[in-house]
Amino acid sequence: MTPENLLYTKDHEWAEIKGDAATIGITDYAQHSLGEITFVELPAVKKQVKVHDIVAAVESSKAASDVYSPMAGQITEVNNGLSSKPELINQDCCKAGWICKIKIAAPDTKHLMNAAQYEEYLKSI
Repeated sequence: MTPENLLYTKDHEWAEIKGDAATIGITDYAQHSLGEITFVELPAVKKQVKVHDIVAAVESSKAASDVYSPMAGQITEVNNGLSSKPELINQDCCKAGWICKIKIAAPDTKHLMNAAQYEEYLKSI
């Protein structure tokens, strides 16, 4: 499952960009690799982040993994539903399981992949 409307990182995060805002989460590949998600450490609202800064941590039955920001900007919202239902990431990683929203500081997306590029990347790992 690689939705066409999202952009992707090599670290398996996705970003849905609308105007000067981006919603961020982890990809289906990432959630499947991690297994059953048991805890999500969410970022602080108003935190400033750069590209590739850690914005969250996801713990699962198999491992713990950092989530990196695909965009620079300020965290404007977090998905508080993940505090009580971290399994939302497993159930619907690209919609209900989003992690945070960012007001984008610089709309540079050159380092991100579209769905087709991400699918090709997955074949190489």
